[in-house]
Amino acid sequence: MFSKKRAITGIAVATGAALALAGCAGGSEPAGTLDPDEEVTLDLAFWGNDVRAEMYNEAIAAFEEEYPNITVNSSFLDFPAFWERRQTEAAGGNLPDVMQFDYSYLRQYSENGLLLDLDPFLGNVIQTDPIPQNILDIGVVGGTTYGIATSTNAWGMYTNPTLLAEVGVDEFAGGTWDDYAAWMGEVTEASGGEVWGGSDYAGRIQNFEIQLRAEGGALFTEDGEPGFDEARLAEFWEDGQEVIASGAVISAQRLEEIFPTSGFGAALTASELTWDNFGAGYLGELGEGYPELGLVAPPITVEGAQDLYLKPSMLHSIAANTDHPEAAATLVDFLVNSPQSGEIFGTNRGLPASETALEAADLDPLSEQIRDYEASIQDRLGDAPPVPIVGYGTLEEEFRVLGQELGFGTISVEDAVDRFFTEMDVVLSNNS
Repeated sequence: MFSKKRAITGIAVATGAALALAGCAGGSEPAGTLDPDEEVTLDLAFWGNDVRAEMYNEAIAAFEEEYPNITVNSSFLDFPAFWERRQTEAAGGNLPDVMQFDYSYLRQYSENGLLLDLDPFLGNVIQTDPIPQNILDIGVVGGTTYGIATSTNAWGMYTNPTLLAEVGVDEFAGGTWDDYAAWMGEVTEASGGEVWGGSDYAGRIQNFEIQLRAEGGALFTEDGEPGFDEARLAEFWEDGQEVIASGAVISAQRLEEIFPTSGFGAALTASELTWDNFGAGYLGELGEGYPELGLVAPPITVEGAQDLYLKPSMLHSIAANTDHPEAAATLVDFLVNSPQSGEIFGTNRGLPASETALEAADLDPLSEQIRDYEASIQDRLGDAPPVPIVGYGTLEEEFRVLGQELGFGTISVEDAVDRFFTEMDVVLSNNS
């Protein structure tokens, strides 16, 4: 999990200047419909592994059968190498026609004129009826649509029913952050210190974000300004220090010893706050002795608040430099909306965002659980926050590192807040 974040940190900062230079090429204003007689070749790039590549090959074959005048050449890399390649291509103005896209890069590439405006295609070439409006809005930057979400996930809490049964503690029944801290303490005490109730939630910026959203705020405004001050961040981290001091959560030292396995994946903690699409990874880490997971809503900050939101697991975007915008939009629609895409990909890219694709997908028990979870939190789902600022990955990683240092006791809350705001000032000044 953290290797991806480190990749974003290094690449986002390094690519800023190159993308700004490339951005002067600008984007075109697409119009018209697909000419069925024009022979077109499109380049498609995605990140993944051999399993996902085989799925894309199958989807491309189905697409080319439906659109015999369009040939699609695909390529894939792992996540860090994918963005390194895009950096080089962006500088040269030759990005692939269609790209699997990560939310963290959407603002950076769109604001530098590297992505195509998709609005002229919405509702005609790209079907919008199967995609809820709040999910369509995820791909909007500055009032313009630059990406279509293939799939969604939401912040939640995974629990380990097998561990809870062994220690004799019921599932977390919901409640406030104080209630959650008390429940974690109960689990830890009941296990005799062999198992902990969870890990330090104050080390994840997403937990801070949902608290801010519950209070009517945000991490960052639409204008890219921070939506919190030093005092509010200090309060959040001080709460975390109290939970650490209580002994309810696994220690930073123990987590260091088992890295890169997580405390939850090592069956040392009974809960973990994270994105709901991490479940398959946890089951893989836990192994056959732990056949199922619990998935419940995070603690409540303000009763009735819409603090949660749907985030894209990934999107599809089109390069502004494409010579075939109509054909590229047709491919995006197929990869997102077609029943064939649902049948082929299932939940490999996350829970399908399109109802058409979702209906065609063969969901395994965990995927059904995630679907039901996202349905269960509808009352807590608000509008997605503004697309992440350029350099967000850097700040997310710094937040994690500072949370780890707070867990080790090698930095004070005051110094951690100062360091985070210093880093944030650097990132924001680079964006101005």
